[in-house]
Formats: sequence, structure tokens, C-alpha cells
Amino acid sequence: MRIRTNGGIQRGLLLLLIGWVGIAAAGERITIAAASDLKFALDEIVADYRVTHRDDSVEVVYGSSGKFQTQIRQGAPYDLYFSADIAYPQALVDEGLAQAPVQAYAVGRLVLWSAGRDASQMTLTDLRDPAIHRIAIANPQHAPYGQRAEQALRAAGVWDAVQPRLVFGDNIVQAAQFAQTGNAEVGIIALSLALNPELAGQGSYALVPERLHQPLLQGMAVTARARDNALARRFADFFASTPARAVLQRYGFLVPPPAAAP
Repeated sequence: MRIRTNGGIQRGLLLLLIGWVGIAAAGERITIAAASDLKFALDEIVADYRVTHRDDSVEVVYGSSGKFQTQIRQGAPYDLYFSADIAYPQALVDEGLAQAPVQAYAVGRLVLWSAGRDASQMTLTDLRDPAIHRIAIANPQHAPYGQRAEQALRAAGVWDAVQPRLVFGDNIVQAAQFAQTGNAEVGIIALSLALNPELAGQGSYALVPERLHQPLLQGMAVTARARDNALARRFADFFASTPARAVLQRYGFLVPPPAAAP
């Protein structure tokens, strides 16, 4: 009987080791939960990041800040959390589900936007017009832009008049889509969405006065599950860089005040 040597085994182990090295060389992975008002700005920032970090995998999921907060509490596998309200990630830090400090990265703005009307001269009081049958806002129950829209409508004294005509988007992007497609004649949406190419050429907008609502101070945090994730830290640093801030400003985000906190 001829006894086989372990050369085949050694070659197999070598190939397996090479495979492991290849996987390691392929880079790290993170998943970001991001408020939907960041859709276009953050897509651009991620594309810029990939130019110099081609091996890193950065996946972004967009949605409602409040829903993401709930999902992280329930163990959702997000590594970074970009919220449209800095109080949401701060609450997770206080609960031990995210790491301090929370980074204030922008201040958002609300606008009145319409595809079928000249919204550039509109104010919230114009929404009393009965010819406006549907007005889109994000759901105030879990979307910061929806909460601020409700505050502004109440402060302007028109909440009771417009409430029966409100249609609620699950997040601010969906509210913008309602206005864009004609499912609502007017939307109260994020300036960052009104400035993106998909909407900029289709309608007009007017800023909602900031005095009518609490500031949309936006913040991000590294989640507890990503405590030792070098890519999460690396991307957070890139997001805080001057080039990334320039992208945010192009989409209408304001620079937050120094040492901003919830």
C-alpha cells in the first residue's frame, strides 16, 4: 500500500491562508444609518471617501432618525448613526448604546416647496388657501423635520386650518416625493432636498423662518457595536473634514455653532 504524504494538506492550508489574506486585504465594512435629508450630500461624501479608500466598504441606509434610534436600541447592526436631531444619538450615548462625544455636524433648514406653484414667495399662512388640498410633511411622530414642521405651523397659527389636509411621509424624502409627484401641492421639506438636482429644476421654494421652530441641530455618533471598528472612526473623521463640510454647505446645511450640544 502506498502512503500519501501530507503535501496536499499543506498546499490546501496554504491556499486557505492566501484566501484569508485576500479577505483581509479587501478592507473593512461599515453600515451607516442616516437621516434621509442627508441622501444626496452623504452619497457625494461617500463617493469622495472611496476615491482614496477603495478597499473599504461603506453602506448607507437612509430613513427616519426616530426609527433608526429604535432599531439601534433593538440591536440593529449599524456602526454610525447620523441623525437629523442631535438629541437622538445623545440619548443612545446616555443609554450606553453609542459612544461619546456626539458630533454636531450641521444645522438643517425647512422650506416650502412646490412643483406646481410659485413657492418662492409663499409663507406658511398661504397654506390656508383651500385650493391647496394636500400638504406633505414628514411624520412628526419619528421624523425631526416633521416635528419642526408641526412647530412652525403651530407658531404661524395655521395648524388647525391645515391639519386635515396634511399627508405624512415616513421620512423627509418621502414627503418631498409626495410634493414632487403631485400627490401634494406643497411640501414642507429639507432645504438639502430642494437643492438636489432631482428637485431643483422641477419646482421652487421659500425658507421657513427659523424663529418658528426649534433648531434642526444634527448629530452623529459611533454606535457601541463599532467601538473597536477602525473604519467607523476613520469615516467619522473624514466626515468632519473640510472637504466634507463643503459638500454639506453646498446642500444648504449650516455650520453648527461651536461646542453645540443637545
